Amino acid sequence: MEFNGMNTVVVGAARSGIASARLLRSKGAGVTLTDRNREEAIPADLSGLKETGVNIQAGGHIEQVFLAADLIVISPGVSMDIAPLKSARKKGIDIISEIELASYFIKAPIIGITGTNGKSTTTTLVGKILQADGKDIFVGGNLGTPLSEAVLSGERYDLVVCEISSFQLEGIKSFKPHIAAILNITPDHLDRYSTMDDYIEVKWRICENQGHQDFAVLNLDDPLISGKEGLTRSRTVHFSRKKRVEYGIFTEDGVIKSSMGVYRDIIKTDDLLIKGVHNMENAMASAAISLSVGCRIESIEKSLKEFKGLEHRLEFVREIDGVRYINDSKGTNVGAVIKSLEGFESPIILIAGGRDKGGDFSPLKDLVTKKVKGLILIGEARGLLRSAFDGITDIAEAKDMSDAVRLARERGRMGDIVLLSPGCASFDMFRNYEERGRVFKEIVNGL
Repeated sequence: MEFNGMNTVVVGAARSGIASARLLRSKGAGVTLTDRNREEAIPADLSGLKETGVNIQAGGHIEQVFLAADLIVISPGVSMDIAPLKSARKKGIDIISEIELASYFIKAPIIGITGTNGKSTTTTLVGKILQADGKDIFVGGNLGTPLSEAVLSGERYDLVVCEISSFQLEGIKSFKPHIAAILNITPDHLDRYSTMDDYIEVKWRICENQGHQDFAVLNLDDPLISGKEGLTRSRTVHFSRKKRVEYGIFTEDGVIKSSMGVYRDIIKTDDLLIKGVHNMENAMASAAISLSVGCRIESIEKSLKEFKGLEHRLEFVREIDGVRYINDSKGTNVGAVIKSLEGFESPIILIAGGRDKGGDFSPLKDLVTKKVKGLILIGEARGLLRSAFDGITDIAEAKDMSDAVRLARERGRMGDIVLLSPGCASFDMFRNYEERGRVFKEIVNGL
């Protein structure tokens, strides 16, 4: 595609939108960056973009700006259903995501990692394994550094490792990762998708442009993934913590093993620093991806033994009077909370709530009954959660995070765990899940 002289519109002035605008300008395109917020409410400094000739249209989207475009690039947070995009689509204007745009200029093989939960951990871990194996890599995508930065950096990479959300996959056309990983699929973002089937279909789009020379790394234990290998033309690599797999990674007798080529032990599960069943799956997926690009077993074992996990994902904060405090603020959906609860044997005081994303909390009932001795509710979803778990466990409502931690401490006894795993978005009380997690840690560390 020839971008020089093209009239383009970038929708959304967050990180990926700014990176898209910079990339398009570097290729000679005319760029209008539009955002629904007023310019003074946009956190980023846009002065540098203005100096390069980017036109900033803040305070709302103007339909005529969209209709005059040759190409529109959308940020992940922007719904495809906003009125100006509907009008542009009706006119036949191409609408793509930032990862699609960046992929036009990336020559290195792309590793794309998606799933409802575990994307950030797996993407980061794959990056560490590849670095330990001596490869020059870029790590980014939905993780925080837009994929466009891999192009703008001017660096030559051996491999590009990219966390990919369902929102980013909505706007792909030819995007084709050499390795596409689907870690799991559980209900999420049902405030954006009409049905669960729509969400599943978008997740599987990561494989749609792959060929026989590519790899699809799939979770054999997930019923929404297993048995659907016909949706991709690529070579399948399975991972499973429940059964031996024909080609891939599995867990047996407390050891993560490989059946990729020859049977080999990789690491004892007790040697993993990251704990919990979901982290075991993340470790297996990372091993499957890394072996698919020729990494040595030694590099995988070393990295798995050293990796301490990510902030806000089952992060140990502090132990007070024999009670451990765990920050799992990144657990923003029901599936994430399930995985977190499964990983603990001690009695749990769970802090949950926030802004509901249209999820169904009923799959949590058995685990809450068995493992949660007390439930502290925060945010807009307090009433919804109380209705879902009333009569199952002791429930209290908190007015804010400080109050929630106070109530949890009053209920905690030696050997208990206080777990922040909200199962909801953070935007009713915080800017994002990171701020929610940091506030929780600050309160706990101040006790």
